[in-house]
Amino acid sequence: MNIQKLMKEAQRMQAQMSKMQDELATKVVEASVGGGKVIVKATGTGDITSIKIDPSVVDRDDVEVLEDLVLAGVKQAQEAAREAGSADMQKLTGGMSIPGMPF
Repeated sequence: MNIQKLMKEAQRMQAQMSKMQDELATKVVEASVGGGKVIVKATGTGDITSIKIDPSVVDRDDVEVLEDLVLAGVKQAQEAAREAGSADMQKLTGGMSIPGMPF
């Protein structure tokens, strides 16, 4: 493969990666914990966009339960975002692992 062809391929892949990152920023993933009592939404890039809490889990005498549910929901939403990014990256790279890539 000559150097010009290799450079064009790298530029094409870079453009596709940029497009993929833009798409991930608008993709929404959702995590539900505690039987749906806490729902966390995040973008495909892992930014948390909303947290919904069922009032039935708000107990001022047991805040720890609510804290644990929120933390679990955030972790699950972020994992779902990582999985979405990884799946898209696998499509882009044909399954190749590229050092330094975020997914």
